[in-house]
Formats: sequence, C-alpha cells, structure tokens
Amino acid sequence: MKTTLILGLAALTVAGCSNRPAGMFPDEIAAAQAVDAQFGAATAANIQAMTNPQQATDALAVRFATEVESTVTFPFNSSVLTPQAQAVLQQQANWIRQFPEIRFRVYGHTDLVGSAAYNERLGRDRANAVVAYLATQGISRNRLEALVSFGETRPVVATQQPEMRNRRTVTEVSGFVAGSPMLLNGKYAQVVFREYVLSAVPTTEISATEGGAGGE
Repeated sequence: MKTTLILGLAALTVAGCSNRPAGMFPDEIAAAQAVDAQFGAATAANIQAMTNPQQATDALAVRFATEVESTVTFPFNSSVLTPQAQAVLQQQANWIRQFPEIRFRVYGHTDLVGSAAYNERLGRDRANAVVAYLATQGISRNRLEALVSFGETRPVVATQQPEMRNRRTVTEVSGFVAGSPMLLNGKYAQVVFREYVLSAVPTTEISATEGGAGGE
C-alpha cells in the first residue's frame, strides 16, 4: 500500500511537469519555467507580428519611443541638423537597423513665428533633412513611409515667441514594409537571438547595506 502511494505521487509529479527531467525539485522546476518564459518573449513577439500586425506595430512604436530619443530640434528658421541632432539620429538609425521589416514616418514641426504656409514648408524641409541623414546611416528610404509636416499646428509650448521645443521632427513607427513575409528569416533571427541573450542576463539588486526673413 505504501509503495503504491509513493509510485502514485511520483506519477503525478512527472505528469505535472512532463517536459522536465524526472527528479527535479519544485524550486528547480519553477526556475526552469521562469527561464522558459523569458526566452520565449522574442519568439512570441515575432509570432504576434505575423498574426496581428497592428498590435505588433503599436507595441514596437511604444518600444521605439521608450528606448530611443524620437525627437530632434532645429535652430530658428532652419532645417540644418545640429551635431546634437545628428547624434540622436545615429541612435535612431542603430535601433531601426535591428528591425528591417518595420517602416517609419517622420513628422516635421515649427514654432508659431511666421506664416502658416511658410512653416508648413519648413516643417517638411526638416522632415526631409532627417530622412536624408538616416539614409546616410544605411536606412533605406523605402522604409520611411511618408514625410509629414504639421508646421506650426501642433506646438509643444503654445507661445508666439521663438521656441526650440516646437522646432522639431518626431520619428515614429508606422507599420510593416509592404510585401514583407514577416518570417523568421536569418536576419530577424539575429535580433531574436540577441533578445534571448539579453533576457538571460540576471538582474542584480543592491541591498540596503550597500528670426528668419520668411517666417517662423
């Protein structure tokens, strides 16, 4: 009777974790399951992209805006990229290169100084300047879906005075490249592998004892 009970418990244990080697302790099983959950995240994201492109687009848009500075600013009445703006765009390009099937849109903005028509053109010039620079960093222009200018219509700071925070472009994820099979090809597999490696790094905690002529 006792032998039968022991065998029954062993069978239940194996059945409850049939994909685990026999003889693992409960804490070992929990640790292995946690690793599985982390390592499956990248593949899950790829499956999501193939089955629900819009949801995947939204998630990637949030990730891009979180991990990279998406905005660059410009001098007054100018579409010239400053060294600081170029540094930000280099970071954007590094991120964009990791996801070859994603498209991006660049939005151009101005401050409220000058006419609306002039500022619409200036906003477009700024968006074009960003696209041109990203192209020099190895990003295909085909992946920059559109150049959109909001001109002076969407200021960050509502003021009639010159304001650098309004003189900007914003780069955003806009969708997937048309015709992309969105398969786990070799190039994208490299990205997945990188995510696996990053997810495998354990987190550590420290204890308590430790003015222009035309406008703008």
